[in-house]
Amino acid sequence: MSHREDAFEVAETYTPDDAGADEGEATRREAGEAESSRASRSWWDRNADEYQSEHGAFLGDDRFVWGPEGLDEAEAGLLGPAESLKGLDVLEIGAGAAQCSRWLAAQGARPVALDLSHRQLQHALRIGGGVPLDGISLVQADAGKLPFRDGSFDLACSAYGAVPFVADPVEVFREVRRVLRPGGRWVFSVTHPIRWAFPDEPGPEGLSVAASYFDRTPYVEQDDQGCAVYVEHHRTVGDRVRDVVAGGFRLVDLVEPEWPAWNTQEWGGWSPLRGNLIPGTAIFVCVRD
Repeated sequence: MSHREDAFEVAETYTPDDAGADEGEATRREAGEAESSRASRSWWDRNADEYQSEHGAFLGDDRFVWGPEGLDEAEAGLLGPAESLKGLDVLEIGAGAAQCSRWLAAQGARPVALDLSHRQLQHALRIGGGVPLDGISLVQADAGKLPFRDGSFDLACSAYGAVPFVADPVEVFREVRRVLRPGGRWVFSVTHPIRWAFPDEPGPEGLSVAASYFDRTPYVEQDDQGCAVYVEHHRTVGDRVRDVVAGGFRLVDLVEPEWPAWNTQEWGGWSPLRGNLIPGTAIFVCVRD
């Protein structure tokens, strides 16, 4: 999930060089691939402990949750029926603490949990949930430069990981296509693009359009020197579809989860009030033909 609407997604004491740094001044300006990647890695290393502490109970230790609405892969089956996952090689991009990979491993899959943040992956070593980490490989790497051979995986997935934070999503999609076997499925969730037109508020003030949906200028938090400490990139629904096609995939479904009655929590800009009126998450289901 975004930091713009609260980022979606402890072991030993951790004090990185920039721990406790200010979140920075919020602005809208251009931010390239290198600056975005550097900011994302630093931000998640710095905030992983707080994030997992605040949202870990909702995410669970071994659930596969696609977004703040609480849509569970066990129910949705966007990767395919759970029984069909056994023996498959699955790449999770932007895995965080690898909760989704733990669920995949419990179905008999062979998941690789990849994340840019070292501290996020350390949390994967902390949590257990009754599912051993033995069947999961943890990899720290950039989603735009996947360290795997061509055709290494049967499936790839990402629940609010990497895609919203990269300047060139097509590069990521092409890398995912490269490491997938023919017929492989690529499923990823992001903040629903329409949310960029509304304030990030869970109450009534978040229901009035405040910005242009068509303004693709990235959201940036920067320090006193003007260096980005957090970057998130906006794409319209049409942009996402074109990016999927340019990346070499066929879009087979676009899922917009409705807010369920059981979910009464607020999470950043997500809330029952807004969730019952406007979509908060978009899930793109793609196939490598």
